[in-house]
Amino acid sequence: MRDPEEVARQYASEQPLETRRAVWGPGPSGVDPVDVVLAEVGAALPATRALPDVLEVGCGTGALAERIRSAHPGVALLATDASARMVALVADRGIPTRVMDAAAMDVPTDSYDVVVAAWMLYHLPDLDAGLAEVRRVLRPGGSLVAVTLGEEHVADLRREAGGDPLPLSFSAENGEALLRRHFDAVRRTDVETRATFTDRDQALAYLRSTGEDVAWSLPPFDGPRAYAGHVTVLTAS
Repeated sequence: MRDPEEVARQYASEQPLETRRAVWGPGPSGVDPVDVVLAEVGAALPATRALPDVLEVGCGTGALAERIRSAHPGVALLATDASARMVALVADRGIPTRVMDAAAMDVPTDSYDVVVAAWMLYHLPDLDAGLAEVRRVLRPGGSLVAVTLGEEHVADLRREAGGDPLPLSFSAENGEALLRRHFDAVRRTDVETRATFTDRDQALAYLRSTGEDVAWSLPPFDGPRAYAGHVTVLTAS
């Protein structure tokens, strides 16, 4: 978990997020982790409910929410984020949205069939409080679909640029154990992705977009470079 004030600054604008998102694509397997998320959401939807309820926490610009809505048009979807700017961008997509703290959600107990938390649980100041809140708002038999990163996610680039692997409070390495504090069953899917940078400036922009207190430095690239990313999708019920 990074400093909450720095996280708030990071997501006051969409630019840092878009700078990072632009470089990512599938790895050697060709699998897009978002496709895994969509499949996990679909598998978790109850067949007996005519209009299943799905809640996304930490929705960012709404790119994932839009794909959930497209893949599963029969759900009632609410996308939430702590950033008013992100919620405004989601509203522009025509998706129901609300400013909301993931650790203190203003929704009734037992009100959602699926909660999606993609690339965001490691931002929570109190992870256990956040997971307890997810557990509270899920209906009996409901599922959390969470996405996180491995400790070696783009770590080669970070080391080359004078930094260390990304510190995460909720990672591929510890995520299952943390989820089992609140859920009975956890299933995981690991996906290798690739970040491709056309030149040094793009790589430095990516690194600097995180807002970390690191003096990033790289020599010029001789052509594009690709670095491995490590993404894990965890489904807990």
